[in-house]
Amino acid sequence: MFGSRKNDTLTPPPAPAASPELPPTKTERPASMLGTSTTRGFLSSEVSIEGDLSFRNELQIDGKVNGKINATGILIVGKGARIRGEVRVKSVTVHGTIEGNVFASERCVLESGATLRGDIESPRMALDENASFLGRAKITANRG
Repeated sequence: MFGSRKNDTLTPPPAPAASPELPPTKTERPASMLGTSTTRGFLSSEVSIEGDLSFRNELQIDGKVNGKINATGILIVGKGARIRGEVRVKSVTVHGTIEGNVFASERCVLESGATLRGDIESPRMALDENASFLGRAKITANRG
């Protein structure tokens, strides 16, 4: 038992078999994409919010919001969406309806079929000929 050697040369254990790398599934994101603007939130047409709303990256609203929206990201107002309240965002694209003042630090776009009743303050603005806008527009110096 002790002091007796059967083998004078030790052989290292066999190396483990290399496992093939599996491609990421569709629900996984590379670490480099986490926390970037590719992260989009979505409020469906069945969602109704009473109160203030804030977010960081990107949000698409197809439902109703009755309250202020304050964000550092991009807001997309879907065709069926209705927002009543002040909107302060980096950028907004409107397909639906906003009743309230809009402050966009980069750009405000009113697409065909959009309705905005309120004032707009932004360094850049685009207004489709089939959009409805009732208010004042103030084109400001770019703050970014």
